[in-house]
Amino acid sequence: MSEPKKVSRRQFLNYTLTGLGGFMAAGMMAPMVRFAIDPVFKPSAAGEFTSVADVEELTNEPQRFEWEIEQVDGWYESKVQKSAWVYRNEDDEIVALSPVCTHLGCTVDWASNEEYPNQFFCPCHAGRYTKDGVNIPGTPPTAPLPVYESKVEEGMLYLGQEIAR
Repeated sequence: MSEPKKVSRRQFLNYTLTGLGGFMAAGMMAPMVRFAIDPVFKPSAAGEFTSVADVEELTNEPQRFEWEIEQVDGWYESKVQKSAWVYRNEDDEIVALSPVCTHLGCTVDWASNEEYPNQFFCPCHAGRYTKDGVNIPGTPPTAPLPVYESKVEEGMLYLGQEIAR
């Protein structure tokens, strides 16, 4: 059997002070790390629905509805204005389209151009979409308008997140 190694007084103090210094450094770093990653642990607002309109108001003609949501970016909270073009299609289903053009982010309007009635028109670069939000070939947009998640409860239309198609 080998004899156990003895620790000198100098080594003992060196180990003790190194451990104590590491413990103190970890104690100072923990709040800073927690502060940096705190937004990750907060529940997100994804999947939340907001009441937008009474279902009785909806027609076959697209109407623009606006509402506000609370948005949290890290530690900054703000109210953001949202809007959607909402109508009932031929099957009496509710369709809610984003008004943001997929080309460069301008706002599209329904039937605002006399040359293209019954189409969504983007005045920035003459982008056009059919009533169901599909981009018309040969125009600048390369993708259809996003749709909103929607549900109806107690006669009210609720809209949630945008979904790209």
